[in-house]
Amino acid sequence: MLLSSNLDDEKQGDLNGSAKRQEAERVILILTNVASVSEPLIDAIGREFPWVHVEQVNQIDRACETFSHPVTLILIDVGFLKEAEASASRLKAAHPQALAAIIQPYDKFATTSLHDIAKSPLIRSVLPMDLRLDVWLSVLRLMLWGGEYLPFNSIADIAKERAFTAVDNSAGITELTTRELQILEMVCAGLQNKLIAAEFALSEHTVKIHLHNIMRKLGVHNRTEAAARFRSFKNGE
Repeated sequence: MLLSSNLDDEKQGDLNGSAKRQEAERVILILTNVASVSEPLIDAIGREFPWVHVEQVNQIDRACETFSHPVTLILIDVGFLKEAEASASRLKAAHPQALAAIIQPYDKFATTSLHDIAKSPLIRSVLPMDLRLDVWLSVLRLMLWGGEYLPFNSIADIAKERAFTAVDNSAGITELTTRELQILEMVCAGLQNKLIAAEFALSEHTVKIHLHNIMRKLGVHNRTEAAARFRSFKNGE
């Protein structure tokens, strides 16, 4: 009798587990007209996440349809990116709980940067296709639970841009003479040529010549741009 009771308990547990899995079933929607995610990968998804159904569509209208279970993740091929972003409001209305990620193919490096994602009305993550299977599935698991993922090269783009900006802001500053730096400080303080001339016992004409040389070295068109460049340089921006 005890054995029978244990078996009944196990059967009931299996039924409860099945019910929970049924309640948790979700859809990964892939918007693509090519094999962005291969059949072996789709099979791997099924084995790793048996509660997930993968649906592939090749039209925005079809992507906005209602599926058998809630869509929790939308994977978008790069070829559909602009069209999907133009229909962002429709996709969000159809699948309000879904995270949208762009598929970064094998042959594309840094398809999407942080700037692209920050400006996108839809995309919040990147799914690289050049990861080891176990890592790729881990990234997918993160997204299925609503987590956002960005590959290192997307983040590195920002660092490169900031480094370039820092170098760009310093360009020309190091070429300025001591007197030119002093005059530029006065310009940043809002002083006009007459007051700058009085401060350094110079003629206004000499101050104008210094300002002309400053703008030429910095590659700017006026004193306002020169002052802005100098402030950025001092602030380390």
